[in-house]
Amino acid sequence: MLTLIFSSRFADHLPPPGHPERPERAEAMAAVVNEFRAGGGRVIEPRAATDEDLLRVHTAEHVKAITATRGTAVMLDPDTFTSPDSEEVARLAAGAVLTAVDTVLDGPAGTRALAAVRPPGHHAEADRPMGFCLYNNIAVGAAYARARGCSRVAIVDYDVHHGNGTQWMFYEDPTVLYVSSHQYPYYPGTGAAGERGRGPGLGYTLNLPLDAGARDADVLGRYEQEAMPALTAFKPDLVMISAGFDAHERDPLAGCRMTTDGLRALTALLVGAADRLCHGRFVLVTEGGYDLTALTECLQAVIDVAR
Repeated sequence: MLTLIFSSRFADHLPPPGHPERPERAEAMAAVVNEFRAGGGRVIEPRAATDEDLLRVHTAEHVKAITATRGTAVMLDPDTFTSPDSEEVARLAAGAVLTAVDTVLDGPAGTRALAAVRPPGHHAEADRPMGFCLYNNIAVGAAYARARGCSRVAIVDYDVHHGNGTQWMFYEDPTVLYVSSHQYPYYPGTGAAGERGRGPGLGYTLNLPLDAGARDADVLGRYEQEAMPALTAFKPDLVMISAGFDAHERDPLAGCRMTTDGLRALTALLVGAADRLCHGRFVLVTEGGYDLTALTECLQAVIDVAR
């Protein structure tokens, strides 16, 4: 059973005109969510992340700095901006993942949840925003799942950009497995195969760098050969997906050539892993995806696979 977590407020984060992470992305998500609801699907509103939630992965200075942008338009780095409502919207985006985690952990076996959110989160580091991201939504959710009693949480990130923020937050943590496939070398420059974790976390980061032009078979092959064995050995209590759709061939920001069917098959592979390993406990969180047609198609495909 799949539950969607969504808020119309995700359209209220307003980067400057021409920015690829534009409010029309939220409108595309809303159309898919409304279709799901009209078909009898369950859709719930997120709660906002509290300071306590955010401080599990972010520094107090970071939370204070982002909170201080409320009501203002600020350029945080060359790619990352706020508008007057952005900080509240970002707390809702992180909170949507918390709502998704609660839905899955409190539901029967096979319960799944999709948090369709913006702004995205996986580039936000413990102490700085970057790459369109203010708070690291999936990391906030994974840390919350650990606080709720999950011994091991697996995060799989198939956004075309490496999730540097998520990696570094859990780089020394053996209780969180981070797996990422991404175009490399490309923004943000991290995600080499040799980045495998540090100290007690060594071996709990698995990067699958891809060449520009990688197609469905290339990506699925890497997952079948490398990611699936790592997930099986890890035995997670919860599988979480950073579901970025910018590896799609239509996306303007990168050079991978995946199709909607390829991203559908990849999601199905990961759903199957969750079914085998952790009673189907599965949370998806949207990240990038900047072509509206591809975003819509991929969201519909993921919903079809996970419902």
